[in-house]
Amino acid sequence: MRIISGIHGGRRISPPAKMPYTRPTTDIAKEGLFNIIQNNIDITSIESLDLFGGTGCISYELASRGAQQLTIVEKDPKMYEFIKNTSQQLEFKNFHVVKQDVFGYINTCSNQYHFIFAGPPYALATIDELPKLIFKNKLLKKGGWFVLEHTPRNDYKKFEHYKTERNYGTTIFSIFIQE
Repeated sequence: MRIISGIHGGRRISPPAKMPYTRPTTDIAKEGLFNIIQNNIDITSIESLDLFGGTGCISYELASRGAQQLTIVEKDPKMYEFIKNTSQQLEFKNFHVVKQDVFGYINTCSNQYHFIFAGPPYALATIDELPKLIFKNKLLKKGGWFVLEHTPRNDYKKFEHYKTERNYGTTIFSIFIQE
């Protein structure tokens, strides 16, 4: 796993060997996603929320590219500690790591974000609830993006606020925008 661009561009990150619920976003898919993001969003001015933080790779990429404030939600104790330690090693001061269930966080959160990323476990039975809850709880600022990583078996084209998707084989990013 590596950080693609920004102040830590090219730096490799070594996640723990055994991660039972974590599936890091591939570098190819992440690079494709960030090409879209940087052509549409000023990363240096955003506050982001990373749900199902896993290894933290999406947030490290955002921070490396200058994101203002980053909140990462991860309930697994091992991955929570890994994200905290790695962000400290990378000297990211704008990281707030929350050890909590994502659905609990969404339902109690009073903040709004410019960019929200969710990379849930592909087997998550309640994955279709994520876009509904993000918009029901008004977690996005006007013009904000919600990106949901999923497999081809999920289809969000008919969901409210859906705008487009990008397909990287077994990884699809559905993009929703708060207008």
